[in-house]
Amino acid sequence: MRGDSVFPQLEQLLPLVSKPIQYIGGELGAVVKPWESATVRWVLSYPDAYEVGLPNQGVQILYEVLNEREDVLAERTYAVWPDLEALMRERGVPQFTVDSHRAVGDFDLFGLSFSTELGYTNMLTELSLAQIPLLAADRDESHPIVLAGGHAAFNPEPIADFIDAAVLGDGEESVLEITDIVAAWKREGSPGGRDEILLRLAKTESVYVPRFYDVDYLPDGRIQRVVPNRPGVPFRVHKRTTMDLDAWPYPKKPLVPLAETVHERFAVEIFRGCTRGCRFCQAGMITRPVRERSITTVAQMVHDGLEFSGFTEVGLLSLSSADHSEIGDICSGLADQYQGTNVSLSLPSTRVDAFNIDLAQELSRNGRRTGLTFAPEGGSERIRKVINKMVSEEDLIRTVTTAYSNGWRQVKLYFMCGLPTETDEDVLQIARLAHNVIKSGRQATGSKDIRCTVSIGGFVPKPHTPFQWAPMERPEVIDARLRALKNEINSDRSLGRAIGFRYHDGEPSLIEGLLARGDRRVGAVIRKVWEDGQRFDGWSEHFSYRRWVDAAEAVLPGFGVDLDWFTVREREQSEVLPWDHLDSGLDKDWLWQDWQDALTEYEQDDCRWTPCFDCGVCPSMDTSIQIGPTGQKLLPITPVNTGLRVPAEA
Repeated sequence: MRGDSVFPQLEQLLPLVSKPIQYIGGELGAVVKPWESATVRWVLSYPDAYEVGLPNQGVQILYEVLNEREDVLAERTYAVWPDLEALMRERGVPQFTVDSHRAVGDFDLFGLSFSTELGYTNMLTELSLAQIPLLAADRDESHPIVLAGGHAAFNPEPIADFIDAAVLGDGEESVLEITDIVAAWKREGSPGGRDEILLRLAKTESVYVPRFYDVDYLPDGRIQRVVPNRPGVPFRVHKRTTMDLDAWPYPKKPLVPLAETVHERFAVEIFRGCTRGCRFCQAGMITRPVRERSITTVAQMVHDGLEFSGFTEVGLLSLSSADHSEIGDICSGLADQYQGTNVSLSLPSTRVDAFNIDLAQELSRNGRRTGLTFAPEGGSERIRKVINKMVSEEDLIRTVTTAYSNGWRQVKLYFMCGLPTETDEDVLQIARLAHNVIKSGRQATGSKDIRCTVSIGGFVPKPHTPFQWAPMERPEVIDARLRALKNEINSDRSLGRAIGFRYHDGEPSLIEGLLARGDRRVGAVIRKVWEDGQRFDGWSEHFSYRRWVDAAEAVLPGFGVDLDWFTVREREQSEVLPWDHLDSGLDKDWLWQDWQDALTEYEQDDCRWTPCFDCGVCPSMDTSIQIGPTGQKLLPITPVNTGLRVPAEA
């Protein structure tokens, strides 16, 4: 019967698999509702393991927003590990939710949030286990509507055959609008079937339904055009932007995991969007404009979230948290509030030029120093101009020395390899920079007990960025540069032993690049590699480059293209890109000009503090930058170690 729990069958399998607790549910913050109480039923997935998926902020927010509605039921599902997958197939146990262990196929809507394209094979596993046809064209009214969201949904073309729809942009208001449309359609008796409800969603102009668009190709493999194939469907689909973040103070009741997860903290998003203009950063481009949460809302969210969850770390999240116009007051106020307790504050990633000694002291007020990560991204001044990361070596040395002088003994420096125009020398400069960091830190502290970790990620050009036209570097070139960098770091043993070195080789980045800028033809590669056994591509121990290459070689020549065509090829200005009909608000001509500026090493300022640079977002989306200072202070709160409760905002 629809909505029944499959736990009796699942329970028999749990003693046979690793980490069975991740499939149990019942976390603090979880919501269980009677099946009959809801008009519309959602299942939400972050298609990765529980330990990665549960902390995901986007899924937690939507889960809470939906469940606050009395007529809506929302539950969660995560990717199961291969050991349980095999047993579920053997025993006929379907993909289930962790909340009530209901079959995913019983729900009205199946929403998947993709922050990276490497979750696509896990999506196929979830669909298959849920007994939902892999191809959207094969589904009928008995199957959930499969929706993709998250950053990767800004180019959902590689998975267009597998999803019914994609939602662009912020989800808080979108999911409620979708819910209302589905509820009305169900009340009317589901007229027109699946096609009709998808058409109603498409007419919102913020939900993309791939089946309503045809793609034509040129003889050389490029796209000729993408056009609607029925009346009433918009030529362009626009992203949704939630402007007043204070009106959406979620999560209020964060999920507290039962099993170990990658992040165990209460996270508060202090602002959304970024206008720093880093040319590689898709998140910064597609989430414009900047919208700050007020200092009072941040304080209330921290208080309520900690009181509910019992977490002892607060992560103040954004793409560049130290850029909040009132970050100093936020940190000092929260440090005052929680002084003498075991609560610590962290800024998970901090811009070098936004960090200062006052901020350092507030973050370490309780004597607990969470990790500091700085992201220069490029090793040389030249490459930092190319990527528009306006950080000088002097800025970096001064900032890291400040951290060391204030008691930190470990910092992490994040760089990328394979950037456009990059040379061997640009990468080797990372070693010199790391050496200078250690030398300056030792000089400032008079101690040799300091370390830094150099972490290298592979560059992946992403849609809706100035680098969407850029060629990728081949994995063997990246790997050779990384080997040379490691040798250069260790060339001075005294300094080298204080420097940790972590890196991702070039192979996963190339495949991510295929998926990031692919079109509908790439869907056949995804299906082929999944059928060959590929799962959990974001995990190095499960990723198989050879399997992906073999699948590409088996499928793509039939379309007249190959892996190199999608990855190491530079695009021309006139080329129709697979995502051109999906509007992030950014003007394509502006993006092209910024790509040309990158090639001439021209830097662009942050438009928060300068005149508008005409990126297109504010006029096209009828939005505007929202920043402080608000002139407000934190709530009139009493430090928690006095034993008094914090009063609510007046």
